[in-house]
Amino acid sequence: MGLLLPIILSCLAALIAGLYVLGVFRQRRPGEPPLDKGLVPWLGHVFEFRRNTFKFLQRMKQKHGDVFTVQMGGFYFTFLQDPMSFGAFVKETREKLDFVKFAVHLVRRVFGYVAIENDHHLLEVSSNKHLKGDGLGVMTQAMMSNLQNLMLHNINSDGEQKTWIEDGLFMYCYNIVFRAGYLSLYGNVPSKSVESEEKAKEKDRAESEALFYEFRKYDQLFPNLAYGILSPKQRAEANSLMNYFWKTLSVQKIKAKDNISRWVGDMQQAREELGMEESMINKYMFLLLWASQGNTGPSSFWLLLFLMKHPEAMKAVKEEVDRLVKESGQEVKPGGPLIDLTREMLTKTPVLDSAVEETLRLTAAPLLTRAVLKDMTLKMADGREYLIREGDRLAMFPYIDVHVDPEIHPEPHSFKYDRFLNPNGTRKTDFYKAGKKVKYYTMPWGAGVSMCPGRFFATNELKQFAFLMLVYFDFELKNPDEKIPEIDFKRWGFGSMQPLNDIKFRYRLRY
Repeated sequence: MGLLLPIILSCLAALIAGLYVLGVFRQRRPGEPPLDKGLVPWLGHVFEFRRNTFKFLQRMKQKHGDVFTVQMGGFYFTFLQDPMSFGAFVKETREKLDFVKFAVHLVRRVFGYVAIENDHHLLEVSSNKHLKGDGLGVMTQAMMSNLQNLMLHNINSDGEQKTWIEDGLFMYCYNIVFRAGYLSLYGNVPSKSVESEEKAKEKDRAESEALFYEFRKYDQLFPNLAYGILSPKQRAEANSLMNYFWKTLSVQKIKAKDNISRWVGDMQQAREELGMEESMINKYMFLLLWASQGNTGPSSFWLLLFLMKHPEAMKAVKEEVDRLVKESGQEVKPGGPLIDLTREMLTKTPVLDSAVEETLRLTAAPLLTRAVLKDMTLKMADGREYLIREGDRLAMFPYIDVHVDPEIHPEPHSFKYDRFLNPNGTRKTDFYKAGKKVKYYTMPWGAGVSMCPGRFFATNELKQFAFLMLVYFDFELKNPDEKIPEIDFKRWGFGSMQPLNDIKFRYRLRY
């Protein structure tokens, strides 16, 4: 008995420790939000959340109110769902709420990249320098050139190809925008390495096509990869694809290109100067590719689809585009020069801007998450206060709380191209809930420290593609009565949503 008792006590202690880790003993303390651990220890609600984030958070809000804590995969997430109190999340100091800690874990899992100190700061500085302001003008020119290379290469030199071309709208948009963005950022094949400039453009098209094909494979695995629930077969495929991108986007291969963007060049140089191994920089180049090009293509699909589904929107945007081309002194005609779409022209498109913002309101659904670094008090706009524990996560899902709130945006599930326009044609920024002005009325790019640093370039990409499609082509749905595809629920929380199925369309030269 003397030997048996220590063994029993050790087993009991191990059992109690295990139950503690699984969250069995956690109880709601006074002043904390409602706690819902779910039925399964440790896992909690992770499967329901993963299955349909939107429906799960709706159910929790109806059950617990606009602040609640749920257990998911060993972590406790407190969701803030009162848009009037979003400032408490966005403006909290980094000493209490940390985006980086959460992001570091994610990028290592999905890109193989091990982050360094001040990583996010380096990205912000370079993005502000090269993807907005004067730097954005340079990128606009590069994007315009690459878009026209990809969109018009199969058009006869005499401009007489007026037959309809059929394609899947999602794959067409994603393909063109992704490839043009990739070439604009990572550079072009040097013309001196082939016979002529035209041969270099041809090689750009072929290489970017192959890259997109592999990127789509990875992109379809991405949600399960981020959640760590890939099957062994999928894990092997993901690893193979990562190795492909690390090689294709390697420092040495990119340095051999012409027209490398200063943004990419800066990112490489900064890490080289910090002594980072070249193999790790290659992984960071892959991270930049997904971050910069993983959402714009799908967004362009939704924008063109909504325009085709709403003739009044198509008419208004097309008239604006045609007017700007005429005012710039340019003309699109068979055999004529290509349009020079400048950054200045893109600053004079309030109707297109509103249509883009409305598209993102309906289809961009990021999940904003922070690690709680120390015990803190969450102060709500109405005076309520909640205690949040160190080690937990604080999260917001603006799509459900703002984007489709019928009080902030009447008829929230309808596409209204002029929703973000005032009667005088200026941008509308005044939206209200319960008679009070809402500061964060859309949040497609996130907020605060985690706001997408490349959002200006991404918006420009989207607008340039739509602008050039409207300038050069007539396009329409093959079946105008076909319903708008359902959203793929697996992608809630990862930015721009994707459709469950593609939809056929056709296009031809306007002139």
